Amino acid sequence: MIDYDAELKKYSKVSDLEDVEQLVKNKDLTDMTDIMKYMIQEKDEQI
Repeated sequence: MIDYDAELKKYSKVSDLEDVEQLVKNKDLTDMTDIMKYMIQEKDEQI
C-alpha cells in the first residue's frame, strides 16, 4: 500500500510557483463579462 504522507515528504515546493500565482492574481485579465460589457457599451453609444 502507498504511504501518501511519506511520498509527499519527498517533494519540495516549487519556488517559481508562488511568483506565477502572484502574477496571475495581479494581472488584469479580460474575461467574457468584460467583453460583453464593452460590446453593449459600444452598441449603446452608436444609437
